[in-house]
Amino acid sequence: MVREGEDERERERTASGTDSGTVDTGTTYVWRCQNCGRDHVKNNPPCARCGNHTLEKTEQTYDDVDRDLDVPGWLEVAKPYAPVILVVAVVVALFATGIVPLSVLPGVGQPSPPDAPGEGSEVAGIDLEATEEEVHELLDADRGERSYDGGLAAFAEYHNRAYVAQEYGDGSPDGADLSDFDHDCSGRVAGGQLPVVVSIDEYDSQSALAEAIADALTANQEVTDDEFSSEGLDIHVVDESVYVFYVAC
Repeated sequence: MVREGEDERERERTASGTDSGTVDTGTTYVWRCQNCGRDHVKNNPPCARCGNHTLEKTEQTYDDVDRDLDVPGWLEVAKPYAPVILVVAVVVALFATGIVPLSVLPGVGQPSPPDAPGEGSEVAGIDLEATEEEVHELLDADRGERSYDGGLAAFAEYHNRAYVAQEYGDGSPDGADLSDFDHDCSGRVAGGQLPVVVSIDEYDSQSALAEAIADALTANQEVTDDEFSSEGLDIHVVDESVYVFYVAC
């Protein structure tokens, strides 16, 4: 049974859009202090905050609530941490570009070669790293192709420098196992310090030095044995003496 007037009020609510699952409580008023702005639910002066006796009836709005709920953008949130983010980005870039090797981190990457007197990159206009590659190519030409393994070369460099450091200085580098280096070996490993030491002054070109080292290495069975498929070597010069460390697997 519908009471008289209820159906008309229902039509009015539907037309005004108030029948949407919410309750229309109408306009809410508060009494605002004209001195400090505090809102009071009743017109009961004085103001509870400042003691002012003038309260004005004001329609209550929620603009302040909406403003307080505004979510800041990610730039605003990240701004206080910008220096930390910048430092992290620089560190990552240094490692990614290889400027700083991962080996400086304990337990990460291959061991860095120890400090040793002399040079391992260039002496008397001869590029020692390019000479290492040329020695490998000369050996391949005589005995068949064998891959040049970067991990084996790093292992050879470490032990070659350690040997020089002990021979010419007071250094006593820590030992390093082949397992500490990134290599593709799966079988027997052989090699060591080349017993023949030549003088850099006897060679006026990279090719001449490479041929002399290749000839000295060829006398070693590990260099010519078909059992091995990978190799690496390092050349280091100190006091005009050329030191070579070779390893194969």
